Parts: sequence; structure tokens; C-alpha cells
Amino acid sequence: MKIIILGAGRVGSSLADNLVREGHDITVVDTRSEVLQELQDRIDLRTVLGRGSHPPVLEQAGAQDVTMLVAVTNSDETNMVACQVAYTLFHTPTKIARIRAVEYFSYSKPFLQDALPIDLVISPELLVTNYVQRLIEHPGALQVLDFAQGRVQLVAVRAYYGGPLVGHELRTLSQHMPNVQTRVAAIFRHGRAINPDGHTVIEPDDEVFFIAADKNIEAITAELRKLDKPYRRIVLAGGGNIGAQLARALERRFQVKVIERDARRARFLSETLDKAGAAW
Repeated sequence: MKIIILGAGRVGSSLADNLVREGHDITVVDTRSEVLQELQDRIDLRTVLGRGSHPPVLEQAGAQDVTMLVAVTNSDETNMVACQVAYTLFHTPTKIARIRAVEYFSYSKPFLQDALPIDLVISPELLVTNYVQRLIEHPGALQVLDFAQGRVQLVAVRAYYGGPLVGHELRTLSQHMPNVQTRVAAIFRHGRAINPDGHTVIEPDDEVFFIAADKNIEAITAELRKLDKPYRRIVLAGGGNIGAQLARALERRFQVKVIERDARRARFLSETLDKAGAAW
């Protein structure tokens, strides 16, 4: 597969290295000649010097003949414009962009094919914010991942002595909770995955991954371990993009305090957050 990667930073370089190892034909575009030279010296790929959103640069990179464009430069706007140009001028089939500013996601459907044609948007800050928020909302969970636009979650919980299901077969869960729909997707025991079925016995320290609706997660977790007390007060160390977004998401349900070393940033957060406080 022929792929253009815009941006030779940590993400772009790592992505290029992995894709080349998988046998893909990779071209990397960046504005720094020394970075491209270092990349070309250690990886078998092609490089183009220039700004990835400019049509001549994309044409030189072979945008008219690639399957995918991955825009991961440090500029959200460059990534978005590059996808627009690739779609309009070169009809690139698949366009992926990293968008870091969470403000772009404050409105519904900002990225549509007939407006800003990006097939897949990756937002590291939003992913981290949502991940941490789910862990806070479900005390005791090791992981909480959303599926079907948040209608169901994949939850990982470590089983402990005292959990009603611990020491019993999985099929007894439906007997304890006949009105709850859930499915155990995987179990990790002593660092190794086992394929669970109805006769699998849950052992202490098992990491149990189950799929369920958000409203049922607490009840299913209680079958595997003693429930932790719900969190009430949250302290966030750092008021950057992720800290600020997380504070906004949590302040509706929790008492939130943000600690930020920059006094101006702390004052800004105190003025813009509805309920959460900030200190420096």
C-alpha cells in the first residue's frame, strides 16, 4: 500500500518505521531537512521537503497515486487543509488527520465529507480525557473502553476474594443477575489469556474483561470484587489541554480542584470553569 505521512515528529517517524516493516511504500513529508535525512538514513522510505498542505508538495509526494494520507504534523490546521487538498485535487481514498485542539470537538459533526473530508480523526487529548474520565466514573476498573458510541463498554476488573462470582463458574453470573445482559470477552490469568466459556471458574487475581451497558457495570463489578467507594473529590495536577478538558467533564459530578504551576493559566481556568477551582 502506498501511504503519505505528513510530519516526521515522534508519531510520524514511529508510524513510518512500523509501516515500512510491514512492507508498505511510505513517503514522509516535513519542513525540516535534517529530520528527513536522519529518517531516510535509518529507514527505507522516500522523503519530500515542504509544507504538507501545499498542492505542489503533495503532488511531488505522489498524492495522485496513493491509497492513504496520514496527516500528523504539529499544526491541526495544516492537517485539515492537507486532507481537503488531497480529497479535492488528488481524490485520495483514505485521509486520516490528528487534531489536538479539543475545541474542534465542541460542536457536533465538524468533519463531514462534503465540508471537511477527513475519514478518520485522531485526537490524543480527547482519547486520554475520555479514558481517565471513565476510570474515575467506575472505581476499581482497570480499563474502560467505549464501543457503539458509548452505548456499551469493555471493562477490565481484577477479581478478588469475596466477590460472589470468584471461585464459581461463569455461567452462574446469569443466575445471579438474570436481567443483566453481559458477556465475558476474555480472562487474563498469570499474564496469559484464556478462552472463557460457561464452565470457566473465576480465580482470585484474574483480570476479567466483560462487555456491558454503562448502567450495569457497577453491578457486574460487584460480582468480582468488593466495590470501591465512589469518588467525590478529584485533584488534577496540571491545567494544560488535557487537565482543563478533564476538569470540564468532571465538574458536573465531582468536586474538582486543578493545581497549575503557571499563575496566568490557573487564573484563566478559575474564570472559565463553571465549578472546578484552580490553584498555583
